[in-house]
Amino acid sequence: MKVIAQSENIENLVDKDSIYVDKTEYIYNLTKQYDRVFISRPRRFGKSLTLNTIGTLFEKGVEPYFKGTWIYNKWEQDKYPVLHLNFLKYRTTSVEEFKEIFSGKIAEFADSLKLTKRIKSKEPDLAISELFSALDEKRIVILIDEYDCQLTANINNPELYEKFRICIREFYAALKGAKQIKFLAVTGVTRLKDVSIFSVGSDIKDLSYNNAYSKLIGFTRDEIKHFYLDYLKLGVSYEKDKAPENVTDSEIENLIDRMASHYDSYCFDEFNKNKVFSTYSVNGFLQDLYEKRTVRFGDYWYDVGGLPSILMNYMDSHNLDIEKLLTSEIEIPYNDFKNPTSLIDINENVLMCQTGYLTLKSELDPYDNVLLGPANREVRSALFSLLTLRIYERNISPYASGKKYVLEQGTVEDIINLFNEVLAALSYDKYPVKDEPVLRALLQVYLIGKNHDVRIEQNNSKGRSDIIVNFPKRRVVLELKYTDKVNSEKAKLAEAEQQIIEKGYGFEDLGGRELIQIACVFNGAKTKRQISMYKKVE
Repeated sequence: MKVIAQSENIENLVDKDSIYVDKTEYIYNLTKQYDRVFISRPRRFGKSLTLNTIGTLFEKGVEPYFKGTWIYNKWEQDKYPVLHLNFLKYRTTSVEEFKEIFSGKIAEFADSLKLTKRIKSKEPDLAISELFSALDEKRIVILIDEYDCQLTANINNPELYEKFRICIREFYAALKGAKQIKFLAVTGVTRLKDVSIFSVGSDIKDLSYNNAYSKLIGFTRDEIKHFYLDYLKLGVSYEKDKAPENVTDSEIENLIDRMASHYDSYCFDEFNKNKVFSTYSVNGFLQDLYEKRTVRFGDYWYDVGGLPSILMNYMDSHNLDIEKLLTSEIEIPYNDFKNPTSLIDINENVLMCQTGYLTLKSELDPYDNVLLGPANREVRSALFSLLTLRIYERNISPYASGKKYVLEQGTVEDIINLFNEVLAALSYDKYPVKDEPVLRALLQVYLIGKNHDVRIEQNNSKGRSDIIVNFPKRRVVLELKYTDKVNSEKAKLAEAEQQIIEKGYGFEDLGGRELIQIACVFNGAKTKRQISMYKKVE
């Protein structure tokens, strides 16, 4: 049984007999159709392996690394030197040091080719121009990984951001039209019009949402079933206590269905048709399955790639629209999505999409707005885990004892005490509780961030409850009311109780669960800021 890939280098995958999900048909078409391309994807999605695969093909050909792949008997390109630049490895706090390291890499590459002219400039745009001059008629491949690293690191430092932006812009301007470039590929997290990939570097084709290449990075359902079949059989065998060879196709499909709810539905397709799974999450899930001999749907993407510094930096200086993020679909102008100019003033939902917290939920139509939303359960949980780090000034444990949630086994008093502790930990200067919708949203963020099964404004035939939290043996329903006056608390509580009784909140599809219905009133006065009255509805 082949091992799960742990490397971003195709040579290492072959040497260790790791699984390689064959994307070479896309790469073949890409290099045939275009000379210069740009693709944006979130971190930990497979951009680096894609660039490494392209580089290996151009530099070394198909032997011995591509035996058994689609491209093996079709690749007929000559071999070319590859200049591979990874901006993650360069300085983000000093433009001068960045330039020196960057130019040094270009000079090292020139030396490796034994060119007669040496690269002397410490300015990257001049250094690359010197390289082109020294190459004369020779041609090279240039691959640039994480082009936006220095920009994303300086969202909150406009002066340094601008210096990096100008430096990078000048570098791409030097690339435009250079006949020495056989092929150029650039990747990054963000798509920014102000860096000149989409202005002075306009001969670079942006394929970030191109339908034909929407499955180049990320795993499809069919790819998972084909390349990871042995692992899927193993997972079913652990769950069903049966031999892997006796696992049925329907049982495999059922396991993939459950994987999909957690890790699928990222969309990088302008027509909103093709969806992909997170590569890192799938590999993490299957690796855990193999090592721990159990099926457990963990949150892998967030643990390693889900807390990008770009978003943390952005949130230091911007408040996110919590209520909007709680909706299943967020509507934004087409131009905001398609042509973001600068990270300094980017639409927050576009940034959330570029970093992987939201994904495309509609086709890209220049005459209509764009819909965005969370891709799956894993990323939704990650989104709210991130929000809790910013909204709450300290961590409040959701557990009572033995890893059982307070809402799952506690009394009504325990539940209210937990909520008051949570509300007391709010960063009130940034996220003040000023009305019912904000109160509801902030509690929902906490519960979802702590991995509760929360149903938001759950519909029944008579209306919508504020919050429903489901457990295998219990359902907790909350009806929230807001006031900032002590003399209106009793009336608000009676209103919440009456609403629960009349609307019958929580009875829909209850099954054999215990139902706990709680009416509660939050007093937002500065001297209180807590749930001041509550009642269990009998």
